[in-house]
Amino acid sequence: MHYQVQQQGLDLCSAFDFQGPLTNISNACASGANAIGHAWEMLRFGRAEKVLTGGYDTLCQLTFAGFDSLQALSPAPCRPFDAHRDGLTLGEGAAILTMETLAHAHKRGAEILGEIIGYGAATDTHHLTQPHPEGNAALAAMTAACTSASLLPAQIDYVNAHGTATPHNDATEAAAINRWAGGCASALRVSSTKATCGHLLGAAGAAEAVVCLMALRGQWLPPQTSAGTTDPACHFRIVREAAEASIETALSNSFGFGGANATLIFRRWS
Repeated sequence: MHYQVQQQGLDLCSAFDFQGPLTNISNACASGANAIGHAWEMLRFGRAEKVLTGGYDTLCQLTFAGFDSLQALSPAPCRPFDAHRDGLTLGEGAAILTMETLAHAHKRGAEILGEIIGYGAATDTHHLTQPHPEGNAALAAMTAACTSASLLPAQIDYVNAHGTATPHNDATEAAAINRWAGGCASALRVSSTKATCGHLLGAAGAAEAVVCLMALRGQWLPPQTSAGTTDPACHFRIVREAAEASIETALSNSFGFGGANATLIFRRWS
């Protein structure tokens, strides 16, 4: 499988005459977010001027059988952060971003869609498929992203949650968000767009990054389409309907099997 992915990358580079290093990041459901974070660090530290990055994943019988064996699938559309949630819904998709330095973007007259200003990653060693119940690694990733962006939680206008609608994930993420936001949690607006498109696995973090950029550019809040009775563990507000809003910053969480946790922070470009 690794060879096939590597060859696909080489074919892409050959077709478009791309030059430079080729890196495959495979961190389960945090892959797309970590790929974007890695690209951002390449730009920040002068290792590249322009990077093509993102994630993709497709459905197959093995993937479906794996989640089914874990009893993680819901027979109905998933309901993230719902008190009666019963599992996730699988989806498939892809999202690819062109990331570049500001100087390079100005040089080629590019339309700038948004800015990434923070990235944090942490490893959860609690269990292969179950996160630590208090969300320690998720909290560490969110805190690290805010530190790199020089922002406080109160300065985040919207959170695109990992929100898979499994009992363990949502409880853990809610605990992490509550701890991270502290006294400003009640004013925080949160949604999981997996309620609309399902869990895209390796593509999830990249697709949700695009959602954040669209929201910042259009000044609206992405809704959680299947929100029901919110779990009382959530001290924050669930966005239930699309609405115009003034948002300058958005944070996106991606957590994966094997303990991979990644958080990205985006800012509206003006």
